[in-house]
Amino acid sequence: MMLTMYKYEEIVAELTRDIKDGEFKSGDKLPSMSELREEFDASYGSIRTAIIILKTQGLVEGKHGVGVFVK
Repeated sequence: MMLTMYKYEEIVAELTRDIKDGEFKSGDKLPSMSELREEFDASYGSIRTAIIILKTQGLVEGKHGVGVFVK
């Protein structure tokens, strides 16, 4: 049986890997929601859900009106 990942799970997995591999370092700003939507060919909701999960995992933090940054 093949398990299907939701789009937001794919985004979380890839961004987590990028952070752990050092592509994004502590203090780096993640690409904008629009850029992430284009990069992942995903809806705003999927990107938003992925960012919320990354925040709850303690990998990123949001700064209102500025962006999302790697912790």
